[in-house]
Amino acid sequence: MLKHRIMTSLVLAPAALALVFYTPLMVFSYIAALIVLVGAWEWSGFMGLKKIIHRSLYVVLIGVILSALHLHWPIQTLWQDNKLLSDANYLFTVSVAWWLVATALVWQYPSMSKSWNKGILMRAIAGFLTLIPLWLALNALRSASYNESTLHGSILIMIVLGIVWSADVGAYFSGKNFGKHKLMPNVSPNKTIEGLAGGVIASTLFILIFCYFADVAKEKWFLYACVTVFIAIFSAVGDLLESMFKREAGLKDSGRCLPGHGGILDRIDSLTAAAPIFVAFYAWTISS
Repeated sequence: MLKHRIMTSLVLAPAALALVFYTPLMVFSYIAALIVLVGAWEWSGFMGLKKIIHRSLYVVLIGVILSALHLHWPIQTLWQDNKLLSDANYLFTVSVAWWLVATALVWQYPSMSKSWNKGILMRAIAGFLTLIPLWLALNALRSASYNESTLHGSILIMIVLGIVWSADVGAYFSGKNFGKHKLMPNVSPNKTIEGLAGGVIASTLFILIFCYFADVAKEKWFLYACVTVFIAIFSAVGDLLESMFKREAGLKDSGRCLPGHGGILDRIDSLTAAAPIFVAFYAWTISS
């Protein structure tokens, strides 16, 4: 298992860097959509769908929505004068609201599960609200200030990934060495409050180190640190939300497409929350 995990990581890491830094905007958007569609296939398993035709229909529905959004918001037009289009901004506002609701669902699990686990409709809607904003967020990040610098958006994506990865690493080591108090045992028994705290601290240190080496004005460091804390916490919610749906569906992993890692959603669960929330803060405050 460890061997498969390492080999998969050795393939994924350079592929991800190539995608973020070297693909043209439209190609990036299409590949991001493909990743989301694979995630939609896995999410259909959370819904309890068994037949291939039913799972495929959910993927097709997500694909139709992404195609419509692509026609309405081509990736190269998402920003005008370094401002995110107002109607796209509304979608990220909805996304932030969804993650607040998702936090309540996770926090109250399993008592609130009766409100969404009996039928597939609520779980389908949860998939829409989790996956579709992720695709738009990746497009918005990649295309930010593209005319001024083709790498600006790539750096933004790496910042988000850095926040998520440092939070994961910090949570792992802090939880392993200091974890005593369970965070949400009904959802994920191994996660602890100490682990969450360690993840938040690690991600905050990451962003402060970035600010130092990127020569960011010191008066902005506190704002960036506060935003990072918020994003790191919600990246944990993204992880917990997927764990909750997997638990309800009786699944250990979201899929099998990544040997040693599970499925796509097992790798991007934290990003589904972190990326849209990062874009929302970037559009509302940092880019202003």
